[in-house]
Amino acid sequence: MKLISAQELKSWMDSSEKFQLIDIREDYEYQACNINGEHIPMGEILSNLDKISKDKKVVIHCRSGVRGEAVVRALEEKGYTNVYNLEGGICAWAEHIDASLSVL
Repeated sequence: MKLISAQELKSWMDSSEKFQLIDIREDYEYQACNINGEHIPMGEILSNLDKISKDKKVVIHCRSGVRGEAVVRALEEKGYTNVYNLEGGICAWAEHIDASLSVL
């Protein structure tokens, strides 16, 4: 499984790297705070494969990385080779990049 740190993701954002960011948290979590990822809740991922790019890097994130790991593994089983799990999820983002976020 490919992993990406919050710092690496920030670097991709700052450098205009071509990638898709998908937030797999529940609606209430996404509404509380987000980092502008496309919102596809974990339970809806497999029914929305058409929305997940196979042509560019895809970063999956959740709250702490656990759900993201499960989704990355499921996508890899579906043939995706371009997916990354954000290590530590949005909690790591809040800790290392944007302390103003109030993570549930």
